[in-house]
Amino acid sequence: MARFVLVHGAFGGAWCWEPLVPALQSAGHTVEAIDLPGSGADTSPVAEATLDNYAERTCAALGRGERAILVGHSMGGVVITQAAARHPEDVAMLVYVAAFMPADGQSLLDLTKLPEAAGDGVQANITIDGDPPVATLSEEGWRTVVLGSCGDELVGWAIERGRPQPVVPFATPVSIPAGALDGVWRAYVYCSQDRAIMPALQRRMMREHPCVDVVEIATDHSPQLSATTELAAALERFAALVAAAPAKASAAP
Repeated sequence: MARFVLVHGAFGGAWCWEPLVPALQSAGHTVEAIDLPGSGADTSPVAEATLDNYAERTCAALGRGERAILVGHSMGGVVITQAAARHPEDVAMLVYVAAFMPADGQSLLDLTKLPEAAGDGVQANITIDGDPPVATLSEEGWRTVVLGSCGDELVGWAIERGRPQPVVPFATPVSIPAGALDGVWRAYVYCSQDRAIMPALQRRMMREHPCVDVVEIATDHSPQLSATTELAAALERFAALVAAAPAKASAAP
């Protein structure tokens, strides 16, 4: 059985994985969902919500057990990339769930400026203020952009738990030492109805960072909530790949 470490995206927390965790645990997997600094139930001040601290928090989770399948949602894709670049030996596979996949020297904001990102609904539904700056997602943004395939009850549950998102991690480029991720497998969960990370951008990132497997789900930006069963099946499929070829999982495909 596999070990999963789950990293949430912007405005989220470990809470966003709550429907998914039991499905993976019931299949015999070990699962840990973390709160990034200043997110979810974590009380770190905004000034400590940096990409460096996000990566360190993730690396600490990786170090608490056997080599893990590291899963990132949305902004969490940037975080898992940076964490894996620091400790690739702790990562069995990187899984991007409707997530950003940056290259060395590339930030989340850089990716949102690509032509394929045009039309995303996040930009029109956030307000930014404060110092350090913090972004707040409107209720409309939650309902139509992030959780467009979810029912009202689930949308309300998520909005109640969501928090404003520090902006500094968006603008920070990842730093990947030469060759650090060459031996790390990647897989992607492509959400074809996503309005936060446009499908065209997801496809471009997959072209630029080849994946050993891709699963498409016809849902919104948050399949862990809107398509829990389908996402659990995708993660089980990725875990089976790692289990079937453990030696190859430490070498480039």
